[in-house]
Amino acid sequence: MQIFVTEDYQAMSRKAANILSAQVILKPDTVLGLATGSTPQGMYKQLADWCDKGDLDFSQVKTVNLDEYVGLDPTHDQSYRYFMQKNLFDHINIVQSNTNVPNGLAKDTAAECQRYDQIIRDMGGIDLQVLGMGHNGHIGFNEPGDTFELDTHVVDLTERTIEANARFFASRDDVPRQAMTMGVRPIMQAKLILLVVSGEDKADIVKAALTGPVTPKVPASILQLHTNVVLVGDKAALSKL
Repeated sequence: MQIFVTEDYQAMSRKAANILSAQVILKPDTVLGLATGSTPQGMYKQLADWCDKGDLDFSQVKTVNLDEYVGLDPTHDQSYRYFMQKNLFDHINIVQSNTNVPNGLAKDTAAECQRYDQIIRDMGGIDLQVLGMGHNGHIGFNEPGDTFELDTHVVDLTERTIEANARFFASRDDVPRQAMTMGVRPIMQAKLILLVVSGEDKADIVKAALTGPVTPKVPASILQLHTNVVLVGDKAALSKL
């Protein structure tokens, strides 16, 4: 694992953007696995700025997102499709049909999960997968449990995750209780994993995930088994490594 310690969130975002942009420059038709949440937002803004200046070209890039809430319309301002449009896709020259997010409104969620895995296979897998890390060690919405879920699946969100996401909704009751999420197989089959973490409140889980035992009770711990992980974090998040 390669580790880059940065001074603050802004520096973390720029370093992560540098790594992702290098991937796009070296392989213009690259397949990017993307994550949502506050941590990668700064990175996406930097990428959009470089694209606007003509320094980056996303016209051949294809993307697959990690997850989506079950029951939210893509136009809902808390859906992950909406997040990606607002924070990245609307600001770069990507072909919109080359962007993929699970369909949270699918009537048959099992069939939608299988369809999503097939999309990833048809693309030849993921070249670079962006990951954040939840306070309980979740990656995507792979929550702590007794086993690692391999493929895209529907997950019941934990109370801690619901609580963490409640600030984005009008009330806690409005937070979806389920999500569709990519499983650990396509994540671990990615050629490169770019893990971004920020903030002192992530220090304990970063230490547990990256130096403790590999266990589904800390889903991010499986990243210890990947041969090509780049961790970019501010010094607060990495203070206990």
